[in-house]
Formats: sequence, structure tokens, C-alpha cells
Amino acid sequence: MRVQYQLIHQDKNTGARYGKLIFADKDGNTQEYETPMFMPVGTQATVKTLSPEQVKATNPGIILANTYHLWLRPGEDVVEKAGGLHAFMNWHGPILTDSGGYQVFSLAHNKKKDITEEGVHFKSELDGSKLFLTPEKSIEIQNKLDSDIAMSFDECPPATADKRYLKNSIERTLRWAERGKKAHQNENQSLFGIVQGGPYEDLRKWSAEETVKLGFDGYAVGGVANDDEEKDAMYKAVEYSVPYLPEDKVRYLMGVGEPVDLVECVKRGIDIFDCVSPTRLARHGNALIKGVKIDPKTGDKKENRINLKNARFTEDFTPLENNCDCYTCKNYTKAYLHHLVKCDEAFGKTLLSIHNIRFLIRLTEKMREAIKNDRYQEFVDEFFGDE
Repeated sequence: MRVQYQLIHQDKNTGARYGKLIFADKDGNTQEYETPMFMPVGTQATVKTLSPEQVKATNPGIILANTYHLWLRPGEDVVEKAGGLHAFMNWHGPILTDSGGYQVFSLAHNKKKDITEEGVHFKSELDGSKLFLTPEKSIEIQNKLDSDIAMSFDECPPATADKRYLKNSIERTLRWAERGKKAHQNENQSLFGIVQGGPYEDLRKWSAEETVKLGFDGYAVGGVANDDEEKDAMYKAVEYSVPYLPEDKVRYLMGVGEPVDLVECVKRGIDIFDCVSPTRLARHGNALIKGVKIDPKTGDKKENRINLKNARFTEDFTPLENNCDCYTCKNYTKAYLHHLVKCDEAFGKTLLSIHNIRFLIRLTEKMREAIKNDRYQEFVDEFFGDE
């Protein structure tokens, strides 16, 4: 299904946008999803520990799958023979596939040698075999996966890259984006372009303007989800990119999922987000809860969470959050979750994943209401007032 973005209302005091993503198939049938939106990640064609029905109960819009991992296992040809990702994983909503670039560049051993104009050389993390991924191959894989949204293959420079490296990287990414667009053959699949540029305002502006000239169905801001990325640099990268993106196209911030970052970046005009963090936190026994904590080392504001391994929850017979409407909070207590986590029971990971995903989706639902009523700044103040 091809996607269109409809801007319905922009908060009068901030850059926050309320809109809709409209997916239309070849028969004219449409599905509509509201933004801002958080998209759960299903790396291996599954959201870890959850069934499609459990994911659907959290009220998501789009979910993600990973091109690189599905290329290795089971292979794009297997997925194509199954009828595409939707049939393969029994998911009837929209799916976005990334290009595989982030994983590939992390596996490239010698960046100067392995990253060439043609593509990227790297070794498989499964068996060490030599692999080569090009813009054309990335798009071919995504065409066969038959996701609703495919991402351009871009170079993912390290956060420490200097300005000269970033400029050359952007030039290559633009050439790759053009090659990928020419290779794109799935008429029912939208293709998004990606803006890079690190922390430099002039490079972000240039990357955004040149990417827009190529003409994509939507645009992503990349290069902000590095582990050592400071939040201020992330927010600046968004501020430097967003003004040069079309108002009538969706804006996607890749790999970002901390509640504080969703709140701050929606304020700056971002529409959709994704991150593996809610299920990853769950697998380590952590639950997202209301409130904000301050990093004592950096002063950064981060998501608040509790670790259910902690002995203080042994006899805590209250839900994770009293006002949460998720399946977990309506049916189970911290004491039971503590028991499951301590025993390393899979059901504990499932219950915490349900809560964490629903927590972020509930957050975006609250954002939408605030934007509609021109009170997004008040929403931000209230959110950080809980710290």
C-alpha cells in the first residue's frame, strides 16, 4: 500500500503536528493511522516475545522489520514465496522495513576499505561469510519482502566522524538514494529518503534539500540514535533538518524511543518513531513508568523505569501503573512480575513488553490530544514536571 501524509493540525505554540498516514492499496482500499506514532520493532518478522494479537492489543499503527536480518534468515525469496511479510508473519497492518544499513555499517571492519562507491563489504554475523550489500540489492530485498514502506540505503557514519567525512558521506548517500529509487520496482510500496549530516546545521540543511529534490514518499532523519549521542546534539540535528522537509510528507526519526525524546522531538516537528528499547528493557526485567530521571553524569533527562528484579517488589501487590490500560496492568501485580523475572520465565518478558510498548503508544495518544487542543507546550511542561 502506498502511503500519504495528511497534516490536520499544527500546535499554534510549537512545531508539533497532528496528522494521519493514509495507506491505499491497488484496489483503492484505505487504512488510516494517526500521528504522532510510535512503531514497535519486529526485527526478525516478530516483535520479540509477543504474538501478533498481543501486539495489536497495544493499538499500534506501523511495525518494523529488519531487512538485513531477514536477508540472512530466512532469505527474501522465502518470504516472497510465503506471500510477503504480511502473510509470513500474520500481520495485517502496515510494515516498514529499514534498509539494513545500520547493521551493515556496524559490521564493516575497515570503514575506508569496506565502504565503496558500489556498496559495503562485510562479514555475516552468523557464519563469518563475506557479504556485499548495494543500494540496488537493499531495495530488491525490500521489494520482495513487500513491506508497505521501504527505506533508502544510506551510509551510517559514526557519531565521531568529522565534517569532511560527513560531507563525503552525504554525497555518497545521495547517489545511493538516486540509485535505489531507480531500482525500486514495487508499485505498491512507498520509498522514504534519509537525511544525514551529523551535528552540523549546514550539512543537515544541504542533505535535506538535496534528498527532497529526489522526491520520496516520506523522509527520515538519521544518524541520531548512536549510543554515545548526546541528547542536545540529537535535538539540534532534528531542528536543523525538519525546516527543509515538506509539510505534506511524514517525518520519521529513526531508532529513537525514550519517552523524553519522543516528547521533545514531536515538539520539533517529528511524526513517527521506532526503537527496540521497550522489548529490550522488558527482557532485562525493566518497566517504563511515569516520570523523568536525571542522569547524574550528563544532566540529561531520561525515561523513568523500575527493575522488577528488585527485592522491594516481592510483596508489592499493585500494578505497574494504576492508570495504565494495558493487559499487564489490568491483570497482574508487581509481586507476580517480580516472581516471573527472578525465575527467568518467558511470560514475564511478554507481560513487561506489552506494558512498555503500550506505555509509549499511550504517550503518543496523549500527545495527539494536546496538539489538537493547542496545548502541547503545557503537555511538555506537565511531563517534565513529574520528574
